Amino acid sequence: MSIPPLDMEWAAIVATPIDVAAVQARVAHAGAGAALVFAGVVRDHKQGRRVLGIHYEAYEPMAGRVLQRIASEVRAQWPECRVALVHRIGRLEVGEVSIAIAVSSPHRDAGFAALRAAIEAVKRDLPVWKREFFEDGAVWVQEGS
Repeated sequence: MSIPPLDMEWAAIVATPIDVAAVQARVAHAGAGAALVFAGVVRDHKQGRRVLGIHYEAYEPMAGRVLQRIASEVRAQWPECRVALVHRIGRLEVGEVSIAIAVSSPHRDAGFAALRAAIEAVKRDLPVWKREFFEDGAVWVQEGS
């Protein structure tokens, strides 16, 4: 994934592996005393069942607009922060990154608050559908689950 330099906020839906360091680099700047990253990773279990993988689906134009709106809202609330969000679609195996959020800020308090707000908004608002594959079958679940 090639990521150009950031202005102040950036968001993308991608079908290729997420380079977390590249997402963090988008928000890096000399005035940032805090560089925070959240990486959501496919885990190997859920509610006592072994997870084999996950498939994410989205109508990309709509999901991209919602992700950009979330980035803009986070920046509006914490204007001193830079924000980058990327969500992956397609088949992901255990251990792969499904979402990466990077925030830089002059101070950690604002950065942590902005990062928390971003992931909660993604889980609440992003129109992405998730199908989890288990040893004994597959189920569609709401993204925030």
